[in-house]
Amino acid sequence: MGKGPVRRRRAAGDDGGVDRTAVEDAAADVFERERPYLLSVAYRLTSSWADAEDAVARAWPRWAAAARRAQVAADPVRVPRAWLTRAVSRQALDHLRSAQARRERYVGPWLPEPLVTAAPAAGGPGGGPGDGLAAPDPLDVVVRDESVRLAFLVVLDTLTPEQRVAFVLHDVLDLPFREVADVLGCEEATARQHASRARRRVADADPEPRAPAGELAAVIERLAAALATGDAAQVAALLAPDVVAVSDGGGLVSAALRVVRGVDHVSRFLVNLPTRFAPDLALEPVLVNGDPGWHARQTPRLPRHPREAVVTFALRDGRISAVYNVTSPEKLAPAGSPSRSR
Repeated sequence: MGKGPVRRRRAAGDDGGVDRTAVEDAAADVFERERPYLLSVAYRLTSSWADAEDAVARAWPRWAAAARRAQVAADPVRVPRAWLTRAVSRQALDHLRSAQARRERYVGPWLPEPLVTAAPAAGGPGGGPGDGLAAPDPLDVVVRDESVRLAFLVVLDTLTPEQRVAFVLHDVLDLPFREVADVLGCEEATARQHASRARRRVADADPEPRAPAGELAAVIERLAAALATGDAAQVAALLAPDVVAVSDGGGLVSAALRVVRGVDHVSRFLVNLPTRFAPDLALEPVLVNGDPGWHARQTPRLPRHPREAVVTFALRDGRISAVYNVTSPEKLAPAGSPSRSR
């Protein structure tokens, strides 16, 4: 988790009598209050928690400077969240544009960086992560949102940077198009076109909505039981006719280099997975972007075997329609850290 703004002590009166210490402290208070929201915006735009933290961190000095200018001019920023959303979105747009070339060279399918949080204790209170008197962790706040589930982010990753920013800011976050155009540096009509094209692509892809956690967890339990016995027929019975399995090893560990499609192929893919893992394989139930899934760990038997994997699923009409399997060490390095899995 990235650190918040550092409050540096300055002498009062450097800006025509303005107490810069008080101004910056007040700006820091606003920034910290908005941090969970800003991280959620940047993650929706980049599909990367690391990039989201970077985008938010880069917005801080700009916000501090704007707060000082506003104080000097006696004209405060009227809606800090809107100002900060635009600043963070511009940083995220830069990330997206620079990532396009990297995606073209990526080995195998690309999946978003998963956000792993602890699964609710069986029989425990139903409030979920972040309950209680303590301030919620920004990560726990982010994963509650419907628009950060993996099935939705996978579709967003097919959009151009401009389409993605326009769609997320307007259709998801309800920003007016004049502000979207300001972020994109274009005319308002052009921003509308970007959002319209993105909307059509999202509608055509028809990403599965978030299934009730209990329903998906029950299906996953049945899948685990079928895999434990190698029951291919039972595995196939849990899959939707158009099911897909997507594995992201990033070329760093062994993983399927193409999307696996159809009940027969996906069921064989799943049944054969345990043969590639070591006897000490451990499956921990977790939440992946707010949905039930597994955090798998093992001692690799071969150099290119994955040390860990994060797996989650999408459900349609009670059957598994997508399997998302992230094994890339670069995307899972944060998965076991205190900020990602507790």
